[in-house]
Amino acid sequence: MATPMEQFTAMVQNKTVSVIGIGVSNRPLVHMLCKAGAIVTARDKNPVEHPEELEALGVRIVTGEDYLKDLTEELIFKTPGMRFDVPELVSARAQGSTVTSEMEVFFALCPSSKTIAVTGSDGKTTTTTLIAKMLEAGGHKVFLGGNIGTPLLPVIDQITPEDFVVLELSSFQLHTMRQSPHVAVITNITPNHLDVHKSYQEYIDAKRNIYLYQHSDDTLILNRGNKVTAAFAPEAKGDVLDFSYEGSTSHGIQREGDMLVLVNEGVKTPLFPISDILLPGHHNVENYMAAILAVSRYVPVSAMQQVARTFGGVEHRLQLIRTLDGVKYYNSSIDSSPNRTMAALSVFPQKVILICGGKDKGIPYDDLGDPILDHVKILLLTGKTAPKIEAALLDACRRRGIENPIPIYHYEEYPDLVQAARDLAHSGDIVLLSPASTSFDHFKNFMERGHLFCRLVQELQ
Repeated sequence: MATPMEQFTAMVQNKTVSVIGIGVSNRPLVHMLCKAGAIVTARDKNPVEHPEELEALGVRIVTGEDYLKDLTEELIFKTPGMRFDVPELVSARAQGSTVTSEMEVFFALCPSSKTIAVTGSDGKTTTTTLIAKMLEAGGHKVFLGGNIGTPLLPVIDQITPEDFVVLELSSFQLHTMRQSPHVAVITNITPNHLDVHKSYQEYIDAKRNIYLYQHSDDTLILNRGNKVTAAFAPEAKGDVLDFSYEGSTSHGIQREGDMLVLVNEGVKTPLFPISDILLPGHHNVENYMAAILAVSRYVPVSAMQQVARTFGGVEHRLQLIRTLDGVKYYNSSIDSSPNRTMAALSVFPQKVILICGGKDKGIPYDDLGDPILDHVKILLLTGKTAPKIEAALLDACRRRGIENPIPIYHYEEYPDLVQAARDLAHSGDIVLLSPASTSFDHFKNFMERGHLFCRLVQELQ
C-alpha cells in the first residue's frame, strides 16, 4: 500500500499547482510540493518575505493587487481565510482546476485512526490544547495542528494509525470540508466572523461540517448549554456526548458542586474537583468538560487530573505566569479590544490589579468604564489609549455617583508597570495584563508584548 507521501506525490507530480497565501504556515507546503515534483506558483497580495528562498526552488511568485490574475493552475491550494466563491476561484473551477486546501488534503491522506478535531466560537484553542496534553499525559503520541501547532501535511509520513491527531479547525477551514474527524468537538457557537461569512447561518453551516461526514462508529461532543450546538444532536451519525456548566446529562459530563462527574446511561463516575483546575472562570471548566469527553476512552482520570493541576493556560490567554509572595500574575496579552478585556475581568471572583492600554486603533472605550469599576482595585495604564480608558472609568464614576475612583497610575515602559504592580500587590491579589488595545505602539504583535511581560514577571525578586 502506498504511503501518504507517495499518494501525495502521485497527486501533484508534474502538475501546475498554485498556493495562495505565502505566510509562515504555507512555506512547508510549498517545499513539499516542489519536492514532490509539482510546478509551483506562489501567490500573495502582500510582498513575500525572503522570495529568494522560494525562487531557489523554482517557484514562480505573483504578488500585488492582481495576484489572482490568470489563475489557471491544475491544482489550487487556497488560504483558509479566502472564500471559496471569489470570482477567480469560480472561474478556475469552471476551467477544470481543482480548488482545495492543505487541511482537506491532510484529511484525505491522514493514516491516523484516531483524529480529534475541535471547533467553536470561543474556547477552541484551550480545549484543543487540553486534549493534546491529556493524551500525552496518558502516554500517547500526539500530532497537534490545524489553527495551532505546526502544519501537519509536511510531516504526514511520520504519523502512524495508532497516533492521535488533534486539530483546531476554524469555520474558514471547515467551510468546504467534506470529511469529518473520528471525534468532533463543538465548544459553542455564537455570531462570529460575519465580515467573511455572508450570514450567521452560513457560519453555523460551516461549523456543522465537522460532524456531517462522520460514520456510525464516530463521536460528536456538544455543549448542551448552547442552543445552537444542542440542536445538532439529531443529525449525528454516531455517538453523542454532551456537557454543560449548569445542566445535567445522561450521556456526557456534568458538574455536581465542586466535582466533575462522568455520566454514562445514568451511571455516574466522579472524576476530580473543579478546584484542581488552575485556569480561572466557568468557561474554562466547560473547556475541561469538552476535553475530558474527547479523551475519556483513551486515558485514565489521573492523566486528566495531572493536566488540571499543572496547566497554566494557552500562551497569552489568561495564562498564569507565576505566583510570587501569594500574588498571581496572569498574561492575557491577546486581549487587544475592550470586549476581550471585559470578558477577562469577568473571569475572576475578586477585584484585580489591571495593566491596560496600548496603541489607539480608533475604537470607543466607553463601555469599559463600568467593568473596570466593578472588577478592578488598582489600574495601571500605558500607551495612547490610556487617556481614553481613564476617561471611560471616570465617566462611569460620575454616572454612578462615586466620588473616589480606584487608584490610577500611568507608566511609559513595561518594566515600570510590572514593578509598580509588584510594589502595590499584597498576598492574595491578582495582577492581570489585559491591554484592551493593540500592541503595535511598542511591539511587533501581542505575542512579543506578552513575552516581555512574562520575562519581567519571572525576573521579579
